[in-house]
Amino acid sequence: MDSLAEILANKDFSLPDEVKAIKAFVAENYDNRDVTVKLLNQEIIIMSRSASLIGSLRLNAPALARAAGTVKRIRFRIG
Repeated sequence: MDSLAEILANKDFSLPDEVKAIKAFVAENYDNRDVTVKLLNQEIIIMSRSASLIGSLRLNAPALARAAGTVKRIRFRIG
């Protein structure tokens, strides 16, 4: 039986490429790094406490999807 240290040593903790691309898009275009990105099987959820940021991202959802290189549905949440 593997120890917890061995299991964690073999785990990849890097962010997925889609998440990196979305965070880079927000940082570059909105000068705001206050977003949380949750990656699910069929969708991507982008959350922020800023309602104005989420509103702007909703308007630019197609550009955001192209930048992330994804065909998954993108949902936005304020909170």
